[in-house]
Amino acid sequence: MKRYFKVYIPSLLVVLVYCFIKLPVISFNFLSIISVLIIFLIVSGVIDMTLENTEKMSKLSKRSFTVAGILVIYSTVAPIIMSTPIFHAKQYRNLIGKVTESNFSKDVSPVSVEDIRLVDEDMAMRLGDKKLGEDPALGSVSKLGKFHIQSVNGKLYWVSPLVHRDIIKWVTSLDGTNGYVMVSATNPQDVRLIQDIDDKKIKIVYQPEAYFLQDLQRHMYINGIFDVGMTDFTFEIDDKGRPYWVTTLYKNKIGYSGQDAVGVCTVDAQTGEVKRYGIKNAPKWIDRIQPENFVVNQINDWGLYVKGFLNSIISEEGVLVATEGTSLVYGKDEKSYWYTGITSSGADESTVGFMLVDTRTKEAKLYKQPGATEIASMTSAEGKVQEKGYEATFPVMYNILGKPTYVSSLKDKAGLVKMVSFVSVEDYSILGLGETKEEALRNYREALSSKGNDIKIDDYDDSSVEIQDEVLRISYDVKNGNTFYYMTLKNQGTKIFTTNSNLSNELPLTVVGDIIKISYQENKDGSCDIVEFNNLNIGK
Repeated sequence: MKRYFKVYIPSLLVVLVYCFIKLPVISFNFLSIISVLIIFLIVSGVIDMTLENTEKMSKLSKRSFTVAGILVIYSTVAPIIMSTPIFHAKQYRNLIGKVTESNFSKDVSPVSVEDIRLVDEDMAMRLGDKKLGEDPALGSVSKLGKFHIQSVNGKLYWVSPLVHRDIIKWVTSLDGTNGYVMVSATNPQDVRLIQDIDDKKIKIVYQPEAYFLQDLQRHMYINGIFDVGMTDFTFEIDDKGRPYWVTTLYKNKIGYSGQDAVGVCTVDAQTGEVKRYGIKNAPKWIDRIQPENFVVNQINDWGLYVKGFLNSIISEEGVLVATEGTSLVYGKDEKSYWYTGITSSGADESTVGFMLVDTRTKEAKLYKQPGATEIASMTSAEGKVQEKGYEATFPVMYNILGKPTYVSSLKDKAGLVKMVSFVSVEDYSILGLGETKEEALRNYREALSSKGNDIKIDDYDDSSVEIQDEVLRISYDVKNGNTFYYMTLKNQGTKIFTTNSNLSNELPLTVVGDIIKISYQENKDGSCDIVEFNNLNIGK
């Protein structure tokens, strides 16, 4: 017995050091536990041989090395048998869960123009760096971490922690970095450096850029998160502005593969308090539990193995794949979804529909609606202003005027937003461009009307105003082949109302003195867009 203590206690200490450094998952559906056992057995055999002080191996050493060898073979062969799609195609297809077909306009609530996202991650980083550069002393010891978009009190922000620049800066700042940066996703002018909450200084102590016990993943590991995989370390703030790290916890569902989220862990970035939650009881302020790469992989498996493994590599009949790139969209009740287009195998610029996957529950919905891919919409927008050399950001899909619509920013070479584009998912030749969101929306509405589309104003925005008044002045102008009407009304002061001839056949017949009934939306610049028009004098 004494000999076993001499062999196994040092071996256990070596394994503990290995676990502290490498952070292997201690669970039998992860290969990392096999690696831990192999190391334990090999170290045990070596220590026992050292104690024996002889060239011959003892029974304990032979047994340790034999079992270690078996485990090495097992860790090589087992994943091939237990995880390969050749034998488990149906399980891979079902990882995403039940995919239901649904109606887009009913599931995703329309958004107002003010809520449309203009700032992408690259621009958020530029704006954040500029803000950080306003304090040279702060910028010399800290840098921006990765930005993550999130809903904070109903508004969208890109949020990034200040993190240590290197190990030297960490050693000299063991009390943590000084706060985080918020960049509005809808207003490039709204950039904030948050360094205190309720007059208390913010210190980001635990972070991926820290070391030893302040290293985020290691801190979670030694506080009990060692039996599941950890991924998608996201910096989020709650609705009071308190900073947390939110990490997805996952398990392998198909042998040693098929990664699937099973919960989430929060770490208070200042105190280090660790809390573990299931998917159903996670705090409401957490925007996403399902990692983007998990969702995309599961969607691809769902589409790839629709008729089994052999079909996926031979005929590819009915095979569907996710389009390049995904985006995070927000719908009713502030729910967030991973969005991706769905295209048939080999398709280039067209989709057969798109999918929305709830970022918390992974509820997946398919919308069968042929249309353009995100890349095609970007190309369409860039082509309209090709002489300017603008580049479109990866689009975010919204329900605009009752239509699924790609919205992108068009940036110059300096990375500044110069224009906004609205492109129809159904037909990427229908688009509206403008230097502001309001102008782009106005042009998009006119483009839809000119193509004979039914526009659902009531579903789009409840801010429209309905009035009945007398035409005081009316004139028209022709731009790019379209006729635009401008009018003032007797009881509306200096407001100028605008629309184009596609809205109503009654517009060209309207004259001064006619009584009209209209619905309109007022823009920030004071102009008013007519969205419904009825000349009450016509037909009398």
